[in-house]
Amino acid sequence: MLHASYTRYILQFKAPSGTSRGILTERETFFVKIFDDTNPALSGAGECAVFRGLSADDIPGYENFLANVCLNIEEYKDNFREKLKHFPSIVCGLEMAFADLRNGGVRRPFPSVFSYGKDFIRINGLIWMGTKESMRQQIIEKIEEGFSCIKLKIGAIGFDEELELLKQIRKEFNQKTIELRVDANGAFAPEQALAKLSELAKLDLHSIEQPIRTGEHEIMADLCRKSPLPIALDEELTGCFEKQEKLRLLQKIRPQYIVLKPSLHGGFCGTQEWIDIAQELQIGWWITSALESNTGLNAIAQWTYLQNNNLPQGLGTGRLYINNVPPEPCLKGEKLYVGTIPETQRQ
Repeated sequence: MLHASYTRYILQFKAPSGTSRGILTERETFFVKIFDDTNPALSGAGECAVFRGLSADDIPGYENFLANVCLNIEEYKDNFREKLKHFPSIVCGLEMAFADLRNGGVRRPFPSVFSYGKDFIRINGLIWMGTKESMRQQIIEKIEEGFSCIKLKIGAIGFDEELELLKQIRKEFNQKTIELRVDANGAFAPEQALAKLSELAKLDLHSIEQPIRTGEHEIMADLCRKSPLPIALDEELTGCFEKQEKLRLLQKIRPQYIVLKPSLHGGFCGTQEWIDIAQELQIGWWITSALESNTGLNAIAQWTYLQNNNLPQGLGTGRLYINNVPPEPCLKGEKLYVGTIPETQRQ
């Protein structure tokens, strides 16, 4: 008989981190553990990384609901993906835990040469919102560390300042040296968006994520047709659970890319649906973590590797928090490696 439990955990940022939703100093998450009473020493670990203010399953009583799922895990074990599809963070956490349990409980839920530390995933360097000078300093540091793809979150200090910052970087590093992505998190007013996209396109950027707020499908579709800068959907995908609903959304908007976060976009099964549809429609994609702890990042990275996508992925490195948990990934420049944690350190 299966048993499951959860633990609420507060991750503390090493330094306040600026996003379009304000300054973050801590991050709530939930660890789940699943084991069979025939071998209670063997357990599978996962992370239900509900993102307050962004996740579709950020609802009152989330923790009580998760507790009930754990209490009744036998009832959910065969059909949790369908039963819980409106709770993507819980689906994702359970998928991690079940996969880990199946593969020996050694935090290698998706075995491959990557999960054994023998290959890597190339990732982008993430630049947090801040002052113009602090963002410039972050960019220089990432380039010196060996990143060839940089992603900047914009929309906080004013478009003119951000544009000037990007121009300075382009003067020093051309597009063959550094690939630049930007993420607006819906910051542009619809009536100004196309003009701003045209300005940004002059700087040879790779793409922009979510230039306008979600829900403006007609406007977003028009922007995707007219923009000289490729557009990637991100928050627009949140809360879209049915396969036909996903198909209709991508057929209507026809973005150049979609950015997928398993914790927000349906777990691994829901993310796979998005990938399959995108490939049918010849839409590019990449995977991004959503401020998970190392538990979630480890599983997401292992799953991502199996998707054989050569674009730089948006996977955090676990260095954001002072109280992160094992297994800690290894970053060599822009190359992300993972390995197996010692048995004595397992959760």
